[in-house]
Amino acid sequence: MGLFSPSKHTENADLPEGNANAGIQISSDREKEAGVYDDSPVKFLSMRSFAMGVLVSMGGFIFGYDTGQISGFLQMPNFLQRFGEDHGNGSYKFGNVRSGLIVGLLSIGTLAGALAVAPIADRIGRKYSMSVWSTVFIVGVIIQMASETSWVQIAIGRLVAGAGVGALSIMVPMYTSEAGPRQVRGALVSTYQLFITAGIFTADAINFGTEARPNSGSWRIPMGVGFIWPLILGLGILFFPESPRYAYRKGRIEEARTTMAKFYGVSESHREVQREIGEIKEKHDLEVSLGKRPWIELITGPRMAYRTALGIVLQALQQLTGANFFFYYGTTIFQATGISNSFVTAMILGGVNFGMTFFGLYVVERFGRRRALIVGGIGMTVNFLIFASVGAFALNNANPTSTPAAGAAMIVFACLFIAFYATTWGPIIWCIVGELFPSHYRARSMALVTSSNWTWNFLIAFFTPFIIGDIGFKYGYVFAACNFAAVLIVYFFVCETQGRTLEEIDTMYISKVKPWKSSKWVPPSRSEEALVDRRAYGDGVVNGGM
Repeated sequence: MGLFSPSKHTENADLPEGNANAGIQISSDREKEAGVYDDSPVKFLSMRSFAMGVLVSMGGFIFGYDTGQISGFLQMPNFLQRFGEDHGNGSYKFGNVRSGLIVGLLSIGTLAGALAVAPIADRIGRKYSMSVWSTVFIVGVIIQMASETSWVQIAIGRLVAGAGVGALSIMVPMYTSEAGPRQVRGALVSTYQLFITAGIFTADAINFGTEARPNSGSWRIPMGVGFIWPLILGLGILFFPESPRYAYRKGRIEEARTTMAKFYGVSESHREVQREIGEIKEKHDLEVSLGKRPWIELITGPRMAYRTALGIVLQALQQLTGANFFFYYGTTIFQATGISNSFVTAMILGGVNFGMTFFGLYVVERFGRRRALIVGGIGMTVNFLIFASVGAFALNNANPTSTPAAGAAMIVFACLFIAFYATTWGPIIWCIVGELFPSHYRARSMALVTSSNWTWNFLIAFFTPFIIGDIGFKYGYVFAACNFAAVLIVYFFVCETQGRTLEEIDTMYISKVKPWKSSKWVPPSRSEEALVDRRAYGDGVVNGGM
């Protein structure tokens, strides 16, 4: 059960015997300082929290829109003529290297942005960082739109835009995790993934509307529409407050209390606000007492090696589910199945992805993180096995139109795979990573583990054309195996964090709670939590993070 067992939990468990009464006194003094608590009911979702979740998640829309549009561009005649390779008979195609670089350099940019974001976020704050990186994305779009015939310029533009996407992929879950009320934090963070899916679907729909145009408008119009989303985020976030946890760390305590009360939709004297501010204070006081911590403590800090390794593996596995196999190369893949208009199929997959992610917002708060990821991983494994088997053994790859039933079956199981992904592994991984680390490591740790996501994103984007060329749809067996491995990793290593504050989650991990028993774990009292933290942070930097 970990350090604190429900059956043995008391107000002062694990305090030294002589200090038990002191723990009670500390708790009593805090209540006196706080005055009379407001115990009115807390709304599940306040309007301010809803508006915050929607606006901030535009960072996900930016990424999804860019992902969706490039899949269509690779099949548009004007884009092919300008940036493809002339085969000498009037036809233009993208070679594997060129298509891999055009698609994959976005991911290299996201990796750079993810690694660069931490010092900026810690210096100027979470909300201003989002404005800065939205501007970087706009610059990347301008570079791409200005290109006439240079595919290298397109690739460089995607590299720059990717830096903005990568930074926002950290800033959005970080801000939402630090600002969102705990009872709805999972759904708010998961809204980032919802907006990724909305962006993909929107790009698919716009591509479908412009792909028949005979001029550069076929791709420049969708690309130009991409200016809208970073403008909404970059300007809109300026009207929202700073994350309460960041404000507290900078000494702006009343601002933090006011912001938290507004997002909860209660008064500043409400018991929930006072309790959470008290937990933030405990963690912050400990952080101050420890002084400035070096980067090496992302590994040597209390249970940080465990958490960092877990975050890196989970982010890699989100890519290795195989979802972007469809989103980056969807139109190309379904052309190979004999579908007459692969843009329609891509739009169907995008619609399923978007629609099912709405259900994912319910799943993450209703069933918790662990159960959803395990069930989703099993579902994805089964559907990818069937998809790959049909493509490898039932589809006539030389003449796919002669096996229409096989092509239709592949679309069905692709949609079922996307449904499982969209309700579980798509949104929930961002939620877990946003909750995994203590505040004084959060920006740097999220930058490190999210770089794993973008590294694998690039590897899949770049090497997929080569792998499909060699083994065809048997590539799906690789993703099926990764999905099965993901189920085992979640069961044995991921703690259930549903309904807990970020400070309680930190205590859960440093207390070495068994993941499969974590849903029944009872958080300690504040005095107990402070003692556990002092012990862990006093020893952890010396004895390592496992």
